[in-house]
Amino acid sequence: MAHLDHPWHVDALGRSAATDDADHLRDLIEQVLFTAPGERVMRPDFGSGLLGLVFEPNSTALAATTQMLVQGSLQQHLGHLIAVQAVTVQPVDAALEVNVQYVVLRDRSAREARFSFGGAAT
Repeated sequence: MAHLDHPWHVDALGRSAATDDADHLRDLIEQVLFTAPGERVMRPDFGSGLLGLVFEPNSTALAATTQMLVQGSLQQHLGHLIAVQAVTVQPVDAALEVNVQYVVLRDRSAREARFSFGGAAT
């Protein structure tokens, strides 16, 4: 099944770009992580608040907080599509690297998505 790609862009044929199910799930995870609560109309609880941590001092405490935020937000907003297996957060220079391991509930396939935010790595 084809889905609109995120972020929206035009493909080589001049149409809205489409993507497959696997990339669409990764796009959904990215949207949950990088949307601030209150940012979406009619869904004030959607998002993780992850970007609010960008200006906090990078530490293991921040990594643990980020891990809890990410796992809770994904379970709340995408729990009907994926089962989060593990979330690891590593401070890398001036950035945090977030790695999400999950299982797609529809076909039970294991997947992994990696995101980096903060500092010059964004």
